[in-house]
Amino acid sequence: MDTLSIGQLAQAAGVTVEALRFYEKRGLLAAPQRRRNGYRQYPPDSIKRVRFIQHAKQVGFTLGDIGELLALRQDRTTSCADIKARATHKIDQVERKIKELERIRDALSRMAQQCSGSGSLSDCPILEELELDEQEESG
Repeated sequence: MDTLSIGQLAQAAGVTVEALRFYEKRGLLAAPQRRRNGYRQYPPDSIKRVRFIQHAKQVGFTLGDIGELLALRQDRTTSCADIKARATHKIDQVERKIKELERIRDALSRMAQQCSGSGSLSDCPILEELELDEQEESG
């Protein structure tokens, strides 16, 4: 197989055609050669690149991060330590996000425990607490 159409690449890599066009616009996927009729023709190694992008997304890298990883991958001066530093930085970001989500969960749990689930809406402790927080932030 010399080249792949955009549909063939999408199917082989397990993504949508729209995702491929988006990756191309973001510079994550090189603009392919085009036939005379304008159809995109991707080299077979594009499958590996799209799968790399998808896997990197699954482990939390942003598209910006992925672009940097792809650029570093092409730079002969990049070391494994450089890539590990990126992964370690991502771990730190994930840890901060987990702590923030735990804080949100704890606040919601506390509010839900204060609410009996009965009574009038005007006496709802969840809404009352949210209104207090809103007043404190604006005041």
